[in-house]
Parts: sequence; C-alpha cells; structure tokens
Amino acid sequence: MSRLHVPLDPTKTGRDATSLDRTLRKLIVGQDEAIDQIVNIYQMYQTGMTAPGRPIANFLFLGPTGSGKTRTVEALAEALVHNPRAVIKIDCAEFQHSHEIAKLIGSPPGYLGHRETHPLLSQEVLNQYHTDTVKVSFVLFDEIEKASDALWNLLLGILDKAVLTLGDNRKVDFSHCMIFMTSNLGASEMASLTTPRLGFSACSGAKFEDSEAETEKLKQKVSKTGVEAARRKFTPEFMNRIDKVVVFKPLGNSDLRRVLDIELGQVQQRVLHSPSDRPFVFTVTGSGKDYLLAEGTDMKYGARHLKRAIERMLVQPLSNLIATDQVVSGDWIQVDFDGSSNELVFTKEAEGMEVNVMASMIENTMELPQLAAAASAQVEHGRGQMAKSSNSKK
Repeated sequence: MSRLHVPLDPTKTGRDATSLDRTLRKLIVGQDEAIDQIVNIYQMYQTGMTAPGRPIANFLFLGPTGSGKTRTVEALAEALVHNPRAVIKIDCAEFQHSHEIAKLIGSPPGYLGHRETHPLLSQEVLNQYHTDTVKVSFVLFDEIEKASDALWNLLLGILDKAVLTLGDNRKVDFSHCMIFMTSNLGASEMASLTTPRLGFSACSGAKFEDSEAETEKLKQKVSKTGVEAARRKFTPEFMNRIDKVVVFKPLGNSDLRRVLDIELGQVQQRVLHSPSDRPFVFTVTGSGKDYLLAEGTDMKYGARHLKRAIERMLVQPLSNLIATDQVVSGDWIQVDFDGSSNELVFTKEAEGMEVNVMASMIENTMELPQLAAAASAQVEHGRGQMAKSSNSKK
C-alpha cells in the first residue's frame, strides 16, 4: 500500500445535488440559506448518511408571509418528482382542538364512524408520489403555531422516531419523509425591523436599495427575531427535534424583480397549456414590469401581493383578449406601460408565428424549466390539429 497525501474538497456536491441546487435557484428567489440546507440534507440522504430511524430531515421555516416558505417545499417536489403538488399538506389551522387529531390518524376501533374515517397520514398517502428513482415524501405542516398541543405531542414521536401509530394501531413509517413546518411567528417584529424604503417608481423605474452592510445586518436581526419567537412558543423538547431552523428574509427590490420574471413565466406556461388551443407569446417591457412592481410591491404581504397584481392587471386582460378573439394562435403580444393613462397597454406585434419561433422567444426571455418541453408538446399538438384538418378536407 502506497501512502497518499491528496487534498480533498468536501464542499463539492454530487451531480444530482448540483442539479437540484440549480433548479431550486431558478424557482426560489432570495432564500439561499434554505436552498443550501435542503441540498445538503438531500446529498446526505443520497449517500446513506442520514441518521437511521428518523425522518430524512425536520425543517422549521420561519418568516413573514409571502417570503416563499410554502413555495420552497413545492419547488423541491417539482425538482425531484416533477410535480409541485406532490406535497402532503396539513393545514394546522384545522387542528386547533385536540379531538380533531382523529382526522390525521383515524378514529380508534369502537368509536362512531371508525370505518368511515380515513386518516390523512396513512402509509398509502405518504407513498403515493414515489417514483422509480425518487422515493421521498414531502410532508408540510403549514402554520404549525396554530395547532393544538395534541398535534405538537403527536409530532414529537414522528420527528424523533419517524413512526406514527394510527387509530387502528397500524404503524406509519416516516423514515423516507422530509418534514417541513412553517410559521409566521415573529413576523410583526420582523416587519418593524425592515425599512419602509422598499418601492418602485413606475415612470422612472427608480429603486431605493440598502447598502450591502445594512442588508446583511438586517438579515441577522430578522433571523434572530424569528428564532427567539419560535423558542418562546414551542417547548424545548419540540425545538430539539428540529434539524434545521431557517428564517426566510423579507424580499428586497432585486428579489421581487426576479420573482416577477418567474411569475410571468408561469403565466406563459398557462397560455401554452390553455384548453383554448391558442398558443401565443407575450412580452412585458421594462416600464411595464416597473408598473407591476409599483402596484404589487408591499413589505407586509411580500410576493403574494405581487401575484395578485399580475392576476388583476395582466392575466385578466389577456383572458378578455382571448375571449373576444383579439388574440389568436401564433400572435406576439407586447405589454407596455402608458404614462398618460397610467395603465398597461396591449399591442399585437406579430401574428401567424410558428410554434418553434415562439418557443425560441420564450427560451430567450425566461429562464424557467419545462417551458421548452411545453412548447414542444404544443408543436406536436399543432401538428395533430393540422393532420385532422387535412383529413377533414379530404
């Protein structure tokens, strides 16, 4: 045996973990800490280095509403099993009383309605989204602070031993689960720490940004505030069973701009998958984006307020244009801001475009996964429609 002295780099990640990291950063904005923690845990799971007899990981996500806590879990499911809905979501607001736990684990034998009660956390429910390559379940306890003490006590066994006993004494194995708990604890204190200078000017596009030093200092204060709020609310034995506590920071101006681009990409996907069979592309000018940000930016509601602004000012007018046949298949629609009327204006810039041309426009303007695949599917659909039309003419 020859003695070696070769330096190693423990910061490198495997191919799958690197791919997961890349995908999550395309879908999640401004929450690098959460992405890093998830990727590290997934790398440990892939190499068999996670603790035996426990869930893959127990996460507690803290932070104000609209900062991306739930969206992060959905993005993880989308990245690993290609389905953002493959998340078993438990709304803890529905379990504020101890007797409501029966909805999770089922009623014990002998109780009225025992056979009619189907537990929400059975083994079949956990495994329903497993694929041939990824056998991981994603369980989300949303707004955990609203749950009763009975649910917290139930979670102690799941988080520690990865086992849940149902009402009929069946055992549920959580060892292949990533468990996420979200909470808005400390959100009001976090809001008081953030500066009110977040904003956009729709006419000039002017922005007000904090210096990097001030931003980093603010992030540390926000993180400390969230963790302290969680420790005041939850018992020490509960907190000790959590592997990672991640505080989601309020989104800044540059973050919201990236969120806007992602949301516009999601709207474009809706157009491609619309049952109206009218694939078209739309682009939003810089002033148009500034206007959407000015109307949709709110420190209190984060990105959720931006989503509502997009639905109201972009999606609804587009649906009106489709319903009135002003927009048809192959059109290119330009969305701009008109300062005189103080609203978005929609202009048809081209028509009769081939699907492959539209797909190239989408790829060049939006860095989103699956858009090209959606466009390819639309190409095949268009070919099928042309074949049907040709046969009907014959």
